[in-house]
Amino acid sequence: MKKILLAFTLLFCSFFSKADEGMWFPQLLQQLNIADMQMRGLKISAEDIYSVNKSSLKDAIVLFGGGCTGEIISKQGLLLTNHHCGFGEIQSHSTVEHNYLKDGFWASTLKDELPCPGLTASFVISITDVTAQFNEVLKDGMSEQMRNEKIKELAAQIEKKSIEGTHYEAKVRQFFSGNEFYLITTETFKDIRMVGAPPSSVGKFGGDTDNWMWPRHTGDFSLFRIYANKENKPSEYNEENVPFVPRSSLSINISGVNEGDFTMVYGFPGRTQEYISSYQEEMILNTTNPERIKVRTEKLRIMDDAMRSSEKLHIQYAAKQSSVSNGWKKWQGESKGLTQSNGLEKKEALERDFNQWLTNNPAMQQKYGQVLPGLKMIYAKNRPYISANNFYSEAAYGVELLAYSLNFQSLVEVSVAKQIDNNKLETEKNKLFNTIADFYRDYDMATDKQFFQSLLLMFDKNVPDSLKPSYFIEQRKKYQGDFVKWSADVYSKTIFSDSIAVEKFLTAYKPSMAKKIINDPAYKLMEPIANYYKTIIAAKVNGMSLELGKLNRLYMAAQREMNTSKKYYPDANSTLRVAYGNVKSYFPRDGVKYNYYTTLDGIMEKYIKGHEEFDVSPKLLDLYNRKDFGPYASNGTVPVAFIATNHTTGGNSGSPVLNAYGHLIGTNFDRVWEGTMSDILFNPEICRNITLDIRYTLFVIDKYGEAKRLIQEMDIVK
Repeated sequence: MKKILLAFTLLFCSFFSKADEGMWFPQLLQQLNIADMQMRGLKISAEDIYSVNKSSLKDAIVLFGGGCTGEIISKQGLLLTNHHCGFGEIQSHSTVEHNYLKDGFWASTLKDELPCPGLTASFVISITDVTAQFNEVLKDGMSEQMRNEKIKELAAQIEKKSIEGTHYEAKVRQFFSGNEFYLITTETFKDIRMVGAPPSSVGKFGGDTDNWMWPRHTGDFSLFRIYANKENKPSEYNEENVPFVPRSSLSINISGVNEGDFTMVYGFPGRTQEYISSYQEEMILNTTNPERIKVRTEKLRIMDDAMRSSEKLHIQYAAKQSSVSNGWKKWQGESKGLTQSNGLEKKEALERDFNQWLTNNPAMQQKYGQVLPGLKMIYAKNRPYISANNFYSEAAYGVELLAYSLNFQSLVEVSVAKQIDNNKLETEKNKLFNTIADFYRDYDMATDKQFFQSLLLMFDKNVPDSLKPSYFIEQRKKYQGDFVKWSADVYSKTIFSDSIAVEKFLTAYKPSMAKKIINDPAYKLMEPIANYYKTIIAAKVNGMSLELGKLNRLYMAAQREMNTSKKYYPDANSTLRVAYGNVKSYFPRDGVKYNYYTTLDGIMEKYIKGHEEFDVSPKLLDLYNRKDFGPYASNGTVPVAFIATNHTTGGNSGSPVLNAYGHLIGTNFDRVWEGTMSDILFNPEICRNITLDIRYTLFVIDKYGEAKRLIQEMDIVK
């Protein structure tokens, strides 16, 4: 009897720990998840979370800037997201005289809020299953190319018809590796203004050292506002625009969290690969991740040295360094977690079960028998090209000047055409004029020369000559493998090393001057690299992707057919999803237990005066010493962050973390390092999302930023 009870208990615990896994369609919560969510603590209905008939939580969630999530926290369109999501905008408004990265920014009035050209915020209006329409035209036996053409053609028809007579946008997206299709209708706002940001000593506290780590003490938030025209509709930036009045805004709860509390993350997770084969996972573990980490380690060394040398360079390279570092550290954690969790062995065990299922089902053997052998063959055959692709994309294209010179390729093509189209010529010139300020504002030639010397050397050592353009090999021979001498020659002779020279050149440009671009040493080196990459390396990888598309679609369908009792969620693809779980501490390794929350006390414990990553501003020190915490304190300090078992990934940055009543209790901004492997394999024992406690956010806005007008906009409850 005890054995039976033990078995039942293990099964019960296994089911509910696995329930933390998943990035679920919000429109299918009623069908798939709501009973489990409510059993775990949720107090609201599925329609409160997602509805097309009435205001719901979905109407307060935005896709921010195309790669993050944000949430509306006032009836005047105030938008909360992560500091690292708004980092590029904070940097673009920063100068040595007004260094908002270093000192922070708080707009005193609406008029002081800063326009952010090119930044967008998109709301989801509806999500509609259109799979049946595609199944009518997609037939077995179709080539992948024809299938893709049919999908593109039908998607365009559905999208166009769905938004006729509206200002909305629509996109058909594929799910479950192309087995299902959904039409997603959105509303995009283009007048977004920066409202507030803490100084980097708060917003990036801990820097790269603490990135992807727990315990965490980073005040990772920034504030923006959506503006609309007088009809409350999307509009380009206009001084006459007014704060947007949203269909829904989130109430903010400052009661705090306890271990075991229900939590829900609502946002736009970017990309996961939960259902891949062992062959792809092995490629990631043993080739792709190590090679990308290797290149970025060197790139970060160069950037870090430059940024330490001057405040100007620190501002110029801050966003670039943050972007490069984020992936670099994430891939290390991902590989570590997969190894620690025996991820590859688990994939192989699933495949053994799959093969046994095929053996027991002749019809399934006929239908899916070639899937795994096909996947194995593709990865084995294409490993050299996958490796070369890593070094082309990370190293060769990592030299900024060379990559920038490629912008002139279209101008050259128009200029050397038999019949010159003057309209196209002017269009290309104008495009290039528009790139000058953006590129050279954050460019330093001395730093880039080091990229050339180090990254091209790494490219040369790791890519065989058989997979390099002949011009690169000729030039390497000319300079006898001396990349320092080679770089000195290129940078002293190229027109692209100086913004004024580029501007003068374009101002005087005529088609006959195309020869100067063609013979420019930077362009002359990069053009064959880019052409070889496009026609050989990328073509091979893209061709492989076409083959993989079919096999992965079949493998996904087979997994669902093999295990019909399992509730499957689709891989993340930057579409709106809900993840849910509970606040929970964890044991990352033997003898180590991490508590579920951190506080302002921990910031003071990490504080190192003058340190680049762990310095604390005098004002924050003063607030701490005086215990001036306002209503945001708990047990004599201010909570900073907490962890829970929600399944998140990139793109969930900035996502609201909600309590059982749908109240905002924090902002998702990271995962624990050991759990970053959740993009490929979710392990409920070590996978935790990291949330910035809303009480610390409000404390910084109110007490540190003294931006009480923003606090007054919000609906704060206890």
